[in-house]
Amino acid sequence: MPQYMITYIGGDKPSTVEEGQQHYALYKDWLSSLGRAVLNPATPFKATSTVNPDGSVSNGSVSAMSGYTLIEADSMETAVNAVKSCPFLAINGTMEVSELIR
Repeated sequence: MPQYMITYIGGDKPSTVEEGQQHYALYKDWLSSLGRAVLNPATPFKATSTVNPDGSVSNGSVSAMSGYTLIEADSMETAVNAVKSCPFLAINGTMEVSELIR
């Protein structure tokens, strides 16, 4: 079955710990709704270093990617439809769905 990487981009940070906990609960419910399709539920990024073409290294990211999830789905359409109900979208996050070459 094809595998898809869901990339999280941007999104508003919670303004309080409680807000963060509420969002995380919604996110866990969403992942649970995907059932066995979830291969890697959530891998948020912590620290990022960017290696530039000249070999120099800078702290931080040149993109706004904040993490990823891996799922299995019958098709890109099925994967995209699963993403449409993710609560990350409600906090102004964007999500990309990419089929993995295996």
